[in-house]
Amino acid sequence: MTPRWPTSRFSGSLPRMTRTVILYAIALALALAALEWLQARYAVRAVSPELYISVLALAFTALGIWAGRRLTPRPAPTGPFERNEAAIRSLGLTPRECEILDLLASGRSNKELARSLGISPNTVKTHVARLYEKLGVDRRIRAVEEARALALIPRGDHSMG
Repeated sequence: MTPRWPTSRFSGSLPRMTRTVILYAIALALALAALEWLQARYAVRAVSPELYISVLALAFTALGIWAGRRLTPRPAPTGPFERNEAAIRSLGLTPRECEILDLLASGRSNKELARSLGISPNTVKTHVARLYEKLGVDRRIRAVEEARALALIPRGDHSMG
């Protein structure tokens, strides 16, 4: 059996990273060519070695900072949470199922969910089972992770409350 690579998780970042690494390599090659040219012109002898090394260190530090900023992911926007209404429609989630999904993230039991919603625990179990089916998961934690990945519930916050 052929191994499957997790391309869906990294699909957009790999080409950008490759491009940045190639740019870094080109910059290093250009710097090396410039050094060879300077050495051929006897410019190195005219400048003190300490100054020469300091300029090189600053240039590579700046290049490293630039590459680091390009490769580091930006933090998510901190604005108010907006539900992914398109995902809700495509999954066929009802308003009650969305409410159950919000409460699932809080980690409470079915009985506690039933009490807070004023419905029976069996009704909660039915809603949870339908959520599992619609999200294609088999556990609460997977349902919460999938819901967060689809922007159905906010990340880090346990309820819309």
